[in-house]
Amino acid sequence: MAWTTPPRLDPDRSRRRLQLLAELAGARAVQQRERPQRARSERLRQLIATRRRVAG
Repeated sequence: MAWTTPPRLDPDRSRRRLQLLAELAGARAVQQRERPQRARSERLRQLIATRRRVAG
């Protein structure tokens, strides 16, 4: 059985792929940093809504 190596990607395609992966990683990091703030905001909204129901 002969082993064949996969054809190499052209340099431009490889560079674009690496750039895309880096951008995705950056976007994922930003999203994970914002998640706790979003969760905190959601809990605060729920608390306010609950207090309004109880007080109303």
